[in-house]
Amino acid sequence: MRPLCHGCYLSMNGCRKGHSREPVGTIETQTLEPVATTSMALYSLKMAISKMKSEPQFRSSSGIVRLQVSIEEEEVEAIDWLHSQNHLLLPRCFFSGREHNSFDSNGRSLVSVAGVGSAVFFCQPHPFSYWDWVSIRRFLSESCPLIRAYGAIRFDAKAKLSVEWLPFGSFYFMIPQVEFNELEGGSMLTTTIAWDNTISWSWEDAINALQDTLSKVSASIVRFPKQAPPTLILSSHDIPSKIDWDIAVNRALEMIKKNNSLLTKVVLARSTRVVPTTNIDPLTWLACLTVESENAYQFLLQPPDAPAFIGNTPEQLFHRKWLHITSEALAGTRARGVSMALDRQIELDLLTSPKDDIEFTIVRDTIRRKLEGVCEKVVIKPKKMIRKLPRIQHLFAQLAGRLRSEEDEFEVLSSLHPSPAVCGFPTEEAQLLIAKTGPENPCKLAC
Repeated sequence: MRPLCHGCYLSMNGCRKGHSREPVGTIETQTLEPVATTSMALYSLKMAISKMKSEPQFRSSSGIVRLQVSIEEEEVEAIDWLHSQNHLLLPRCFFSGREHNSFDSNGRSLVSVAGVGSAVFFCQPHPFSYWDWVSIRRFLSESCPLIRAYGAIRFDAKAKLSVEWLPFGSFYFMIPQVEFNELEGGSMLTTTIAWDNTISWSWEDAINALQDTLSKVSASIVRFPKQAPPTLILSSHDIPSKIDWDIAVNRALEMIKKNNSLLTKVVLARSTRVVPTTNIDPLTWLACLTVESENAYQFLLQPPDAPAFIGNTPEQLFHRKWLHITSEALAGTRARGVSMALDRQIELDLLTSPKDDIEFTIVRDTIRRKLEGVCEKVVIKPKKMIRKLPRIQHLFAQLAGRLRSEEDEFEVLSSLHPSPAVCGFPTEEAQLLIAKTGPENPCKLAC
């Protein structure tokens, strides 16, 4: 099992007080000559960084620069590359898209991303604000679409925080220092340098930190078994307990049934703490989810001195390209049938269930109203259908609109998160009830 990353790692917090709110002075992607293998790519990047250090190219007081090199012969999966860096006590991330709609400069679609170290990270204990969004956006540009921030935002920044979530703050995002991009028909190894003199992180600080990370990155890639080792459960503990859980469910039902209650839907969660006989690497757990990866996103996020947050989800809060924006309503759940006939029967039951229709309509109409506040027009198509996953199936609708301004992106994010599908409706009333479900209500984040 990879040990926790303890607080010896140096990087720049882009949300630190005193930074400029203007875009950074330099945003650039440099592409090096293609090579055959991962080890050759690592060597090429090391040489390019050394040259950059001896012959500085950038005079701006802030900036972000990505260097990338294509690997043309060796076939490597991003999750194998990340597992081969397990010896590094650095922040790390992994993301695998549901659809491959991002492309490199050669038109190859991006399958998954793995990263170690942070060129810049964004983390604060206060709720995610407009200025925090600006802090991230100033390092990003549509001219360099593969410079991306990966992270998560707390479900309810006002609720009591469990100890395991403390290193994540109210939000945690990172732009990786060293990144492996798995592409359809190839791969890329990249490095990113970020600096900002206004928050005391100079070009020299950034390039020295990157060289230190590169010196520890392994070019020896070993394909690890994508299955959990044999293990037994020593103990399992639910928070809240079954008794407290039943009380919370009954309390929620009573509140929903009250004539003067605004609450119409609430999602109550429990935390299960499991102690196995064998320590299991989070990446092994993540790899085991590949059977569920069809029509779903897979992710891992691990800040310094923190446990890993991993997941597999079919839900997309929203996607923006230029001013065009799409979102999805996903609610109502049934298992898949063991035969085609039983599967169709279960599908029909879900489509005609009054209870599930109410739940789904709340989610879909809430998203519609939120988008109508910032979009010129919102189209829902399809209005209701079934989305099938390997083990379960949901009611599904897609919503699309055109933003009046790119600045409205923060309004979309802050109003849609958390969605009624993972919280309830109205949001504030649902959050208040969720916060009362137990003395250590588990923190929820959404990527």
